[in-house]
Amino acid sequence: MAAKTSDDIRRIADAGRVVRAVLDEVAAAARAGVSTVELDRLAEAGARARRAVPAFKGYLGYPASICISVNDEVVHGIPSPSRRLRPGDVVGLDFGVVLAGWHGDAAETVLVGEGTDEARRLVAATRAALERAIAAARAGGRTGDIGAAVQGTVEPLGLSVVRDFVGHGIGRKLHEPPQVPNYGAAGTGVRLRPGMVLAIEPMVNAGGPEVRTLDDGWTAVTADGSLSAHFEHTVAITEEGPEILTL
Repeated sequence: MAAKTSDDIRRIADAGRVVRAVLDEVAAAARAGVSTVELDRLAEAGARARRAVPAFKGYLGYPASICISVNDEVVHGIPSPSRRLRPGDVVGLDFGVVLAGWHGDAAETVLVGEGTDEARRLVAATRAALERAIAAARAGGRTGDIGAAVQGTVEPLGLSVVRDFVGHGIGRKLHEPPQVPNYGAAGTGVRLRPGMVLAIEPMVNAGGPEVRTLDDGWTAVTADGSLSAHFEHTVAITEEGPEILTL
């Protein structure tokens, strides 16, 4: 993985700001009665209004602009006009854009209404796992430090880390080396160097870690039907520490 220059990182941050603005709009609109395809249209319009292009639409054949994964859906849920949000739903929103040739990518999970105690606990733990994973993403460290931070946050709470999907490098392409697992031992994996830009994205299940893919070829769900949550930021590794580019 070639190191990004400071100008490259600035351009990725430009894309990241678009991602954050659109995610904030979609999260605010994720209310009971709204269809997931309405949220998809909002995401695409928000990106294009900011002179960006949705990164996921058409990527490897994905048919929508945003991935919306509800309750037991882990990632890659396809928006649908027939899927309307209900009170208590756990809604994962994963969105990326391309702006002037550079990618930004982020995700967050929101609750429709207050949600159950289990859902609130899951979402809070997954958010905390992302924060600790980012704190561990330091020059001279390794990707295993990131995974160990996620595991060490959620597994003591009886939650599990999804192993079938991982974080990744990002830049001119949506997915670049290295892979960034959300599990592993500290001190192992790829060495982190200044100029790397990573999409760090813990996916955490309330039950077991196993997932399966539905017949649509995209939507991954928990094998045991348990709830799942997903948070993600695009992060630059710098000499001064991790810099979040999707704030």
